[in-house]
Amino acid sequence: MAEKTDRRIRRTKAILSRSLIQLMEEKEIRDISVKELTDLADINRGTFYLHYNDIYDLLAQMEDELFVEFNEILDRTMKDRSGGHSAKAVLVEIFYFLERHRELAKMMTGPHGDFSFVNRLKNLVGKRIYGILSSKHGDCECLYMEAFVIAGCVGVIEAWLKQPKPAAPEEMAAICSNILTEGLGLE
Repeated sequence: MAEKTDRRIRRTKAILSRSLIQLMEEKEIRDISVKELTDLADINRGTFYLHYNDIYDLLAQMEDELFVEFNEILDRTMKDRSGGHSAKAVLVEIFYFLERHRELAKMMTGPHGDFSFVNRLKNLVGKRIYGILSSKHGDCECLYMEAFVIAGCVGVIEAWLKQPKPAAPEEMAAICSNILTEGLGLE
């Protein structure tokens, strides 16, 4: 019986998450009420409050779930880059992750998204990149390289998420890997 309950809870939370994403594509989170969300999800308000304190709690839990999975990917792929994980391999994993969570990622980086989410993502990636860059460059140079890489990667991801027919994760990983390893060729 516990398995059925867990399945129902997961289903309810998934429906609420999808409904919040749909509403946030149209308006700011501060303008979304629990009633509006539960009406769209066709779920009782009491059921919502069994799982969440408010809309912000739902959004925070969605973000936290994303970051747990994203951290696992980074841990697995970046921990031992000498073990065969190239920058392209890491990027392939990241783009597959983004593809799996496309609607949520698109909404979070969109006009009604959560800027703290984007900043949290930048900080997480920045810490990982800084470790790689600091072993090869001085602190000052590393600081600017890190900022450049993060801003560029976030910009590429945002542009990719906006495409109605986006390129495959492997293609995006190849593009980003080429930009990161060979540069833009501007002289």
